[in-house]
Amino acid sequence: MGRFVHAALRASNRLRLPGPSVLPVAGAVVGLYSGLAAGIFSNLIGLVSGLTFGAASLKHTLRQGQFQSLMEAFAAARWHPEYAFIGVPLASGALLLARIIEPGGPRDEVKRRLRLLALLTLGGLSLYYPLVALSALNSVFGHSHNLPEALPHLPWWLMLLAPTLGGVVVGRLLRDRPETHGHGVPEVVRAVKSGANALPADRGLLKLVASAITIGSGGSAGREGPIVYGGAAFASTVGRVLGFSRKELSILLACGAGAGISASFNAPIAGAVFAMEIILREFELRVFSPIILASVAGTLVSQGVMGESAMLRHVPYELVSGGEVLAYAGLGITCGLLAFTFVQLLHGVEHYFHGHGKDRLSPWLGSKPLPLRAGLGGLCAGILAFASPTVWGSGHDYINLAALGRLPFLFLITACLLKLVATAITIGSGGSGGTFFPAALIGAMAGGAFGTLVHYFFPESTGPSGAYALVGMGGAVAALTRGPLTGMMMLYELSGNHDIILPLMVTCTIASALCHYLTERKTPKVQSDADLLEATPVRSLMAHLTPVPAGTPLRALTDLLLTSEAGTLPVLDTVGRIYGTVQVEQLREVWRDESVYPLLVASDLARKLPALSPDANLSHALHVMDHEDVDALPVSVPAGSPTCGLLTRAAVRRFLFAQHAQAHASGDYPVSPTEAS
Repeated sequence: MGRFVHAALRASNRLRLPGPSVLPVAGAVVGLYSGLAAGIFSNLIGLVSGLTFGAASLKHTLRQGQFQSLMEAFAAARWHPEYAFIGVPLASGALLLARIIEPGGPRDEVKRRLRLLALLTLGGLSLYYPLVALSALNSVFGHSHNLPEALPHLPWWLMLLAPTLGGVVVGRLLRDRPETHGHGVPEVVRAVKSGANALPADRGLLKLVASAITIGSGGSAGREGPIVYGGAAFASTVGRVLGFSRKELSILLACGAGAGISASFNAPIAGAVFAMEIILREFELRVFSPIILASVAGTLVSQGVMGESAMLRHVPYELVSGGEVLAYAGLGITCGLLAFTFVQLLHGVEHYFHGHGKDRLSPWLGSKPLPLRAGLGGLCAGILAFASPTVWGSGHDYINLAALGRLPFLFLITACLLKLVATAITIGSGGSGGTFFPAALIGAMAGGAFGTLVHYFFPESTGPSGAYALVGMGGAVAALTRGPLTGMMMLYELSGNHDIILPLMVTCTIASALCHYLTERKTPKVQSDADLLEATPVRSLMAHLTPVPAGTPLRALTDLLLTSEAGTLPVLDTVGRIYGTVQVEQLREVWRDESVYPLLVASDLARKLPALSPDANLSHALHVMDHEDVDALPVSVPAGSPTCGLLTRAAVRRFLFAQHAQAHASGDYPVSPTEAS
């Protein structure tokens, strides 16, 4: 009996569960929720905007019989309560069965599939009924508050008061939750890059609410960053519930992020490319299925909530002459310079509002609470809105007008510069929101202005300014995200014109490369994460622990693991050499069955792992961790040493975060375009 138990446990320790078979379905589930989040977020922005700027007209609308129309719309909606009557017991039964089944070995895969079935069922119900309610609301009040159109009719004091109060409210919401600060995309990239993959769902919800208040009250920020963060946060929750490994969690986070972009722009291909190029930084075959399914699902749900109307009107385009490619190369340089300026200005504003500026006002601002700083940033955005209506709102209509060549040159230049400054101040002061779409608007305005000049001097050999506006939009996005493929595919999908792909390739590639070069050149004295990992030896971060002999009884091993700080202990073999590690999570396989306690020893539970050399660098250590799919590795020590080394992924993360904090404090932290997106 004892030999059988030993053999079974050793086999289960080496078993690799077929997680990828479940991953595409989980990616589709994440995509569904990301699409729903995009629709809810859009409606929440409209609600905040309506309550802030259209309370009187909304009250008048309800008095004119629209309230009765709303009730009729809800009554006529297809609620189908039988879906809930069938789905809830089905999901409850699956969850109960998953709880009853004992963990361990192949049974873990069965439990995972049961949880996935429950998530699919409950997710479908949670998706369907909000969709019905949102459709009823949109049929009565949909798109009734267009902020740029309402600006000329607003009193001046409201234009100043609304974004100021919005900043104060957002600052109060985020004051005690510093982990929710940021633009959305950088936090997801860092979570995947560091291997943490932990973005709680409550953070995603708070990010969406805070961003809706910022944007709806008149702040200059984008919708895409918060939706990306929210989708990734939900993906993190789903992955942890299903028990996915660290690698699978990273892919699932990318699914949520890509679905968020797909839902925001109604561009599934661009969303999938964004997930692979920006979030994962890899184009491996194993990530294609879940990410593509997530992007498609997110787009379909978003279309169901917000409709299928294209963000950009179809603009006919053709390359007039081969020499015009040089003009698009010049546009790429312009977009790269603008994106670099935007990144540096955003970093400078954040630095200034945190008290690190060189004048007397900056330390005073840094000493004030976040609500005051964010409110001041909102006030500045309100002031800038007097000069250009593009400061507020998404600017879809103005992008379309620029693409049609109907905006004057001076308006384009003013809109480009003021949107750049207003977004940097809104977000840098403490407001919540993304920079993805503001960058697209900046690129469209700059491209329109550039095209106007080029066509004025070379009317026979260049196309109209509208074509440059579209290409400039893609160039700015590519430069800001360091994702030329993302910029190309997004504009290719939005424009619906395959003739635009050649100038897009030229502009996006040059813009992205130039912005990357300037950013790296600006901060040469600060090492990147890759350089830090290459230059730091394992011995500098490894913990010194007393190794566990191979024959340590299970009960004594349990006590040692539960009291260890890392929850992992190195295990020696029968001749005193490092064999591998044992983790506290492995105890779940046997802790309920006390009959096996006298039979098992440490070597039965330990997993054989390669030992790191203390002189190896951290980059090599993380590569081995990824290959073995573990979060800790033993480190070899000289023979006869009373302790053994252990390097954990958490220790590497803390080291990188400490280096980032030190660089931020000194003002030398290199803000990459991806971190500003």
